[in-house]
Order: sequence, then C-alpha cells, then structure tokens
Amino acid sequence: MSRILLVDDDNLLTELLTEYLTAEGLDVHSVPDGEAGVEEILSAQYDVVVLDSMMPKMNGLDVLKTVRAQSKIPIIMLTAKGDDIDRIIGLEMGADDYVPKPCQPRELLARINAILRRTQSQAEGNNSPNVIAVSGVTLYPAKRQASIGEAPLELTSTEFNLLEVLMRHAGQVVSKETLSLEALDRKLAKFDRSIDVHISSIRHKLGDASLIQTVRGLGYLFVKN
Repeated sequence: MSRILLVDDDNLLTELLTEYLTAEGLDVHSVPDGEAGVEEILSAQYDVVVLDSMMPKMNGLDVLKTVRAQSKIPIIMLTAKGDDIDRIIGLEMGADDYVPKPCQPRELLARINAILRRTQSQAEGNNSPNVIAVSGVTLYPAKRQASIGEAPLELTSTEFNLLEVLMRHAGQVVSKETLSLEALDRKLAKFDRSIDVHISSIRHKLGDASLIQTVRGLGYLFVKN
C-alpha cells in the first residue's frame, strides 16, 4: 500500500482528502504545519508528499527548499487557484507537480497515481537501457542517477523523467504533449507551464543551456553531438 503524507493546516480539506484517498486504497497520514511536515518527511518513509504552499510556522516553499536539500521524494504542491507565481517558484525549487486549490480530490488522486505509476515502473526497470549517454550527459535509469562529465546531476524525479525522454529521442524534436504524457504520465493541460519550468531547471543544472534547444511551436530537442 502506497503511503501518502498530507502537509496542510486546513483541517476540513485534510479530512476530506484523507477519507477520499483512503477509500482509494492509499495509506494516508497528515500533519498540520510546515515544521512538523519537514520532520515527518525526513524521518519516515512516504511515496508521495502533498504540500500546501501557505501554512503557519513554515510555509510550503520553505518546507520544499529544506526537504530538497536532503531528499528527492516526489512532492505535489497545493497552490491558490490562479497564483501562477507560487506555482512557478515551487516548480523551480523542485516540486514535481502542483494542484490548484480549492482542490478536487479526484484530480489530486490522478496526479498521485501518475507519480506512483512512474516510480513503480522505474523500480521494475521500465525496459530502459542500463545507460543512456549523449553529448557528455549520462543517465542510469535503473539507478535513477545522472551525471555530466564526471560531475553528478542532482535531479528531481520529474526532471530525471523529462531528461530521459529527451535523451532517448536525442536529435529529434519532442513535443510538450509527448513530454507530458511520457514524463508526467498525464495530458498537457491548456496554459500549463510545468514542462517549460522543469526544462529551465534542467538547463540550469546541466550548466549548458544549448544542450536542450527550444523549437518554437513544436517542443524541445536534446542536441546530439
């Protein structure tokens, strides 16, 4: 049974989500503030964390920053509806996905299941090659490790998935729709900038923005040298 941690100070929402997700076969735990969230995330074993952006004691972005310094656990941010700034900042800081509040339990479940399917496929090998090496970047899909030259790349789960898709199609343009389906396991929503923000973060970590080119109106291309 997959373990989910809810970090949110909205008791009514937490109770609603806990009841719904538990009925769907998930083992759900919750904490009411950011400080408790950090302690619980780093001290226990969870498969996915659902993290509210606005909380007492320690807000969601500070929790995300603290956790990302020590853990790659998948994190879904809950952000205020229409608050694009918080969403973009959250993704830039390492969130894997986001769901706007007021939160629809069915949508949140779909996002959680998408992450669980990806992590399960990764654990089972997902028919991926042992090593993918292109243009000085090397991925080890089974180990979920990456490097550029001799230097390790610290990627979030979503960033790794996106880079793997691009590198498997090196030299070819990959549409945002394909990236969303293959890396996030969901259809690309209208006005969804998640892919763009994740790609920007990957470029920064690679230290060479030219390795991933934007093909306007079509998608992205990983340069094959």
